[in-house]
Amino acid sequence: MNIRYFRQKDREPLSQLFLQTRKTSWLWIDSSKWQLSDFEKYTQHEIILVAVNGQQYLGFASIYLDDNFLHHLFVAPDVQKKGVGSALLASAEQLFTGTGYLKCLLENKQALNFYLRHDWTVIGTGNSEEGTYLLMSKEKL
Repeated sequence: MNIRYFRQKDREPLSQLFLQTRKTSWLWIDSSKWQLSDFEKYTQHEIILVAVNGQQYLGFASIYLDDNFLHHLFVAPDVQKKGVGSALLASAEQLFTGTGYLKCLLENKQALNFYLRHDWTVIGTGNSEEGTYLLMSKEKL
């Protein structure tokens, strides 16, 4: 597995991965209005790290670096629980210049447990279109 920065040729495969992974992971949300263009829309002005194995796209993380904010971390369903998410998270954390932040949907139990296992701490709650989320942080070591 290799983690590298986003290249323009990654847009289409990552758009597919983003759409498909949300549909298989966020079952409590109505996905009827989601589109391939959502990837570009929701990652504008963010640094994107891409996990690949040869020609296979394994996942990505998008970071709004000005706020040390991990906006997205998605791993293809067929390679989840194989270290891809942990590698992407570690790479994202290395880019932070201070305390890192993220929001995790409360209903997304698998992701919540993942972040807690990686020493992220819940510091607040809020509401979004997708439901209640937990604001989490992790101090830069």
